[in-house]
Amino acid sequence: MLNKFLIEEHVKQALKEDISFEDITTDNLVSEDDILECSLNTRVDGIFCGRDVFKTVFEVLDKNIEIRFYFNDGDEIKKGDKIADIKGSARAVLTGERTALNYVQRMSGIATETRKYQDIIKDTKAKIVDTRKTTPCFRIFEKYAVKTGCGSVHRFNLSDCAMIKDNHVKFAGGLTNAINILKKSLSHAHKIEVECDTLAQVDEALLCGVDIIMLDNMPLDKMREAVLKINGKAVVEASGNVNLTTLKDIALTGVDIISSSAIVAKAPTLDLGLD
Repeated sequence: MLNKFLIEEHVKQALKEDISFEDITTDNLVSEDDILECSLNTRVDGIFCGRDVFKTVFEVLDKNIEIRFYFNDGDEIKKGDKIADIKGSARAVLTGERTALNYVQRMSGIATETRKYQDIIKDTKAKIVDTRKTTPCFRIFEKYAVKTGCGSVHRFNLSDCAMIKDNHVKFAGGLTNAINILKKSLSHAHKIEVECDTLAQVDEALLCGVDIIMLDNMPLDKMREAVLKINGKAVVEASGNVNLTTLKDIALTGVDIISSSAIVAKAPTLDLGLD
């Protein structure tokens, strides 16, 4: 998911934002010849994520910086663990420190939160997936972090998959009409998902042969009934009121996918630091 050219392009923009034209503190107090040795450490338990992005920040500033990692993306890290050693230009390290940490703390936080959710339902067939509630221009990194935390990703953007919601139905003049219009317009490679609030909508979506049916904020008993109705004719997604407390009961209804914005939008950053 994270190609080198994509990482470099994003990192350069982030550094431009933070540095502007000069790091007026470091450039005036640290000489070009000064060397700094430090380590990336964790102050809490979690899942590490963002290794290549962290490394790229410093390489963009000075290609000669040496970084040795002791963990890979997806590895469990424990409070006090040394994740990496860094040695090189003191100017580059001090200037890039905050940007590098912003990436790795955010990504590791999402990976850690996602793993909590997926672990709760690991003995069911359900998978936890993210949503489009992401940080603007940071989506690819957040979705990568979800995958690193053993979650799965929903559509990347609005052109990925057609998702019919209540407002779309109103403008199209009904659910069946909305589905038929999309089937005539879309590529064979695009899937159609329908958001259903009622069992009647589930029946209508099934008759139209959609690919994915989302059960939106349905009570558990209705959700179980919907799963029986669908009976493998479409992928079943549950959404709404998903948290660490409700997650297992939702999974036990037999749904295939449980989507939650919380694994990204409410994930705290992981407390990592350069020492």
